[in-house]
Amino acid sequence: MSGRSLFVAALQTVGIPGDPEATLGQFERNVRALHSTFEGLQLVVAPELHLMALPPLLDEDGVAPGDLAVDVPGKLTERLGALARTTGLWLIPGSVYERAGDAVANTALVVSPTGELVATYRKCFPWQPYETTQPGTRTVCFDIDGVGRFGIAICHDGAFPEIFRSLAWEGAEAIFQVTLTGTSDRDAETVIARANAIVNQVAVVNVNAAAPVGNGRSLVIDPEGAVRYEAGTAEEVVTAVLDLDQVQRVRERGSFGINRLWEEMDRVGPGLELPLYGGYRPRPR
Repeated sequence: MSGRSLFVAALQTVGIPGDPEATLGQFERNVRALHSTFEGLQLVVAPELHLMALPPLLDEDGVAPGDLAVDVPGKLTERLGALARTTGLWLIPGSVYERAGDAVANTALVVSPTGELVATYRKCFPWQPYETTQPGTRTVCFDIDGVGRFGIAICHDGAFPEIFRSLAWEGAEAIFQVTLTGTSDRDAETVIARANAIVNQVAVVNVNAAAPVGNGRSLVIDPEGAVRYEAGTAEEVVTAVLDLDQVQRVRERGSFGINRLWEEMDRVGPGLELPLYGGYRPRPR
């Protein structure tokens, strides 16, 4: 394939604290506005837990994930599906608190332009001990026909390199990392996001909530780790055309034309002993 790209809009925004229904209505209006404003737009992504309408961190006392949790699939995903169908857009509306038996998971959603819920991903590494959701057990990719393969990660997942490596190992060329950070480690998160892009030769879109719920600084990073754009802290629409052919070129010819990481892993990896991961496993083809 040639000329493969994806036109993305990341909403660095906040909901209406304490009012998920109003926040969903706001998201629907924003998506429709983006669709009418940007010709050729293909995908909209929002921050972690955006539709849960959380207040700033220090005001969360008394906010129980179980009280906000929704069924997936359910009424919320049906409404998001209708929005996707009317706009013809792919939607990653952040993550939601999902009922998971007697527990609650932090689950990212992917809705196709036909309104289908094509992927759900439960956050594997909650921000513990502060976040009490049930950890997920698998990484998740989804495909856009004729464009490429994409991975999903949620916030603190980025601090565990296994998540991004697993997604890249499964063929992801770009990873959407939905985030809700309002703490002093945001600078570290931006460094880690670049590192994950570099070592996996993958594009990264890291979208954080705006102030006062988050501290922004959403990122678009290319597969060589260069920051194509970094937002400020206020509400902002971050647009980017992800070049999937660039990802392929970087993997084939090397980052900066010299570092052919995947070729070396395929060649050297089979001889490695990796007891932490139960031994070496060949990369899926």
